[in-house]
Amino acid sequence: MADNEPTRQAVLDLVIEKGPVTAATLAKILDLTTAAVRRHITSLEADGMIVVHEAQSLKPRRRGRPARHYVATDKGHVGLSDDYSELARKAMGYIAQIAGPEALDSFAAARSRVIERRYAPIVRDAGPDPRARALALADALTADGYAATVREVGDGGFAIQLCQGHCPVQDVAGEFPQLCEAETQAFARLLDVHVQRLATLADGDHVCTTSVPVALPTPRMRRG
Repeated sequence: MADNEPTRQAVLDLVIEKGPVTAATLAKILDLTTAAVRRHITSLEADGMIVVHEAQSLKPRRRGRPARHYVATDKGHVGLSDDYSELARKAMGYIAQIAGPEALDSFAAARSRVIERRYAPIVRDAGPDPRARALALADALTADGYAATVREVGDGGFAIQLCQGHCPVQDVAGEFPQLCEAETQAFARLLDVHVQRLATLADGDHVCTTSVPVALPTPRMRRG
């Protein structure tokens, strides 16, 4: 089992980053057989690290058994020290108790500026295109442990989604949503577009999802 541990961890990391994701997709990325990936999936499911994602779809079902898509559980997301999360939660609670909610808002605003300063040079080097900037931001977030990806949405090409499969402050943000709001504001300034947060890990979703407009629909000309 020890020899398989790195592969098992790689499967879990990809489920966190790309979930909902199928075994076939994981096998293609890892250059393994689907059967080999399924063995790790079975093990991760048994340990409560991943689960099958039950998604509602408007598309008609194809014949045959539908492919299972997997997402990470809260247990699977545990990677950073719980001690730091507990300390941060207590610190935020102390700030709220001593200085009130305005102090929390001020702290969140300061964190927003820190996020912006950290990633601004990387995003700026990507140029003015929102799509390129979002890709650069996702790469930078991934390097910092957020397991971020950019996903296409629909066929119109008017928006993309910046997805974060992991959040180091997830537990704290669940109690203090100001942190999520501050991050969203920082993303908007970094990408220079109005973004919209659609889902968060802190609210129990399997991924933090931010909608990023990358093009405006061309208005149709009226016939005279």
